[in-house]
Amino acid sequence: MKQIKIYDTTLRDGGQAEDVSFSLEDKIRIALKLDELGIHYIEGGWPGANPKDTEFFSEIGKHKLHHAKVAAFGSTRRSKVKADKDENVLSLLNSNTPVVTIVGKSWNLHVRDALHISLEENLELIYDTIKYLKPYIPEIMFDAEHFFDGYKGNPQYAIKTLKAAEDAGADVIVLCDTNGGTMPTEIPAIFEDVKKNISKPLGIHTHNDAEMAVANTIVAVSLGARQVQGTINGYGERCGNANLCSIIPNLKLKLKLDCITDEQLKKIREVSYFVDELANMRHWNHRPYVGKSAFAHKGGIHVSAVMKNPETYEHIRPELVGNAQRILVSDQSGRSNILWKAKEYGIDIDSHDSAVKHILHELKDLENQGFQFEGAEGSFELLMKEAKGSRRKFFDLKGFRVIVEKRHIDEESISEATVKIQVGDKLEIAAAEGNGPVNALDNALRRALEKFYPELKEVKLIDFKVRILDERKGTEAKTRVLIESGDYKSRWGTVGVSENIIEASWQALVDSIDYKLHKELKD
Repeated sequence: MKQIKIYDTTLRDGGQAEDVSFSLEDKIRIALKLDELGIHYIEGGWPGANPKDTEFFSEIGKHKLHHAKVAAFGSTRRSKVKADKDENVLSLLNSNTPVVTIVGKSWNLHVRDALHISLEENLELIYDTIKYLKPYIPEIMFDAEHFFDGYKGNPQYAIKTLKAAEDAGADVIVLCDTNGGTMPTEIPAIFEDVKKNISKPLGIHTHNDAEMAVANTIVAVSLGARQVQGTINGYGERCGNANLCSIIPNLKLKLKLDCITDEQLKKIREVSYFVDELANMRHWNHRPYVGKSAFAHKGGIHVSAVMKNPETYEHIRPELVGNAQRILVSDQSGRSNILWKAKEYGIDIDSHDSAVKHILHELKDLENQGFQFEGAEGSFELLMKEAKGSRRKFFDLKGFRVIVEKRHIDEESISEATVKIQVGDKLEIAAAEGNGPVNALDNALRRALEKFYPELKEVKLIDFKVRILDERKGTEAKTRVLIESGDYKSRWGTVGVSENIIEASWQALVDSIDYKLHKELKD
């Protein structure tokens, strides 16, 4: 079986996405992670275009890669400048990479309107650049920019650009859908014509402007492409590039093609999250294969079925891509959801237990009030313990007060909170400031409790979300607060609902503390 080679361009194309900016250290760390994943080619950037890309090639050479080859990216020589005198071409040589990818124009519109040169001269740029580099570079890719649009506009000329690259010694010819507007139905006829004229291996590089990047890539592979280009999580300019986190599992699990190993595939979710972290981007839960919701089940009928056989509502086993099955709880839940979550939490309950009916009733009633437990499973576990009579009371609230004061128009507001709690027979009063009323309340609550429960020093408030439930009521509307907390071992979510945002925040904060104490101080 022929192997499909994976070419990652996260560090270049991915870095061109809006709101994404990788530091040099980020790029090195991502490259090493991609190597662990088994990626065959890692495009590091455009040497000479900026100091960071140039430095990357120097730094990555100090690391031993076990699977990947590093590729430098650049364009054909400039018009009227010989290849051996072109600074950009010479920068590619100076990058000392075993692979160089040259991008050249294959659309006559771009040759005319962007380069302002003749069609014949563009062919010379492609040929001369690759011909000059080939004696020094073991492997050269030619990215035929805008190839599919070029073919549709002038098929004879688009093919000529590929022939120029092939004749000059390019090892792989990559067909690019740079504007991302090509449909999967258009690709077969174009691809078959290319195969009649080009003997070198073909690759595919697609963009996602029409939401077709992954589909177009898979179609190209089915037609004989032996290299696929894309980015982790589909990062890229405009609407992004083809998403390797979908392409690789599709190749491996659906088409049964050799690309990376089974063990490497199990790391793909981890790599997806890793790149999101370094890009400072929130992970999209609904991303296929690697998203948090990819194997999450909410409807009671669905849950009942997957408990009997996961294949009923899962197209693959989630562990194959490093993911996990999740059962959600909401007002659409049935007994199956409750029983599943009880098993997950280690709560002794069966289908005939009266607590199941009570929990379902309580759940639906609370969600009707505005509570949401899909992102607050810590609160839901406490609700289940309450129904079973196993929720412990670690402290009693006697009262709290929050003050927000602004002393001068040009100064920041000051937030201060005071809490009064009772632990056993001891009354504790604590005050603390914060950068907002909720932060101040959180700090005061911890200060009051940490002397009794030092385990709480490990807890950090990771995320805080506020949702107005009925905008039409304006400032009288109910507010839902979702808090994500964590320690060095795990994360958990809690929820609170009230017309008063401070009260809603307090409910979620107390549940967060309670959850930690229940987890640590088991009977």
